[in-house]
Amino acid sequence: MIIKDREKVMENAATHENWKVCFSQLAPGLLLFARQWMRSNADAEDVVQEAFVRFWRKQHSVDNRALLYATVRSIALDFIRRDSRRARREANAFSGSEQSVEPYFEVDDESQQVLHDAIDRLPHEQREVLVMKIWNEFTFAEIANVLGISQNTAASRYRYALAALKRNLLPHE
Repeated sequence: MIIKDREKVMENAATHENWKVCFSQLAPGLLLFARQWMRSNADAEDVVQEAFVRFWRKQHSVDNRALLYATVRSIALDFIRRDSRRARREANAFSGSEQSVEPYFEVDDESQQVLHDAIDRLPHEQREVLVMKIWNEFTFAEIANVLGISQNTAASRYRYALAALKRNLLPHE
C-alpha cells in the first residue's frame, strides 16, 4: 500500500510540474485574452488562475488549448455577471468621465502605442478574434470552437479587423 501511495505522489508531482510549465507558457496569452473583459490586470489574473484550477481539477489535457480559452472566456463572463451591481454603482459614481476597458500591452515606443490605440478602437468581436489569431496563434477552427461561432465568421471578423487596422494605421493618400 505504501509503495502505491508513493507512486501516486510521484505521478502527481510530475503532473503538477507539467501544469506549472503549461501555465508559464500559456498564461501571457490567456491574460491578454481575459483582459478584454476585465477592468484590471488583477481581475484577469484571477480569471486565468480559476480557469487553470478548473481545468486541472477536471483533469483535462493541457494540450486542449481551445477548451482552456473557452473556460477563460466563460469564467470572465461569469465574473462580469456576478459583479454587475458593483459595476453599475461604479458607473454611477464616474458618470461624468469616460471609462474604458483596454487590453494590456507592453508599450515601448510611439508606434506600439499607435497600434495599441488602433486595436482598442476595434469592435469587441473583431478584437477578440484578432488577439486569439495573432498573439495566441489559434486556428480559425479553434477560435470558432472557443467563441461558439462558425469558422467563416471567425475568418470574417479577422479580415474586418485587419482591414480596419490598415485603414487606421496607413497614411491616407
